[in-house]
Amino acid sequence: MKTRIIRKFSFDAAHQLFTMPEWHKCRRMHGHTYLCEVVCEGEVDPEVGFFLDYGDLKTKIDPIVQQLDHHYLNDIPGLQVPTAEMIAKWIYEKLKPELPSLAILRLWETPNNGVEYAPSASDA
Repeated sequence: MKTRIIRKFSFDAAHQLFTMPEWHKCRRMHGHTYLCEVVCEGEVDPEVGFFLDYGDLKTKIDPIVQQLDHHYLNDIPGLQVPTAEMIAKWIYEKLKPELPSLAILRLWETPNNGVEYAPSASDA
């Protein structure tokens, strides 16, 4: 049986979007409490009843949180343009080698605005 499991985590971080026009509010330094959803997909092991232990998932996510939480995102290598789209892709690419079952990465910048990153074969 194939299932998807989801683990949420949050982090607080500041950024500036220098690619925006001078008058745009996002060009100024500001911050968000980001909510991230890590969605993994896999076959359930019938002997244990799941395919991935939530504790193992948390262990793989924690180093990412430490890199992002209460940091200025523009200073992090690979996040010089820290839009929600680019942050989601960055997190996905950091997690995927440690978490082959990673299928989707959702990142919420506000309660109403978020992105979903799930690369297709053409993104590879």
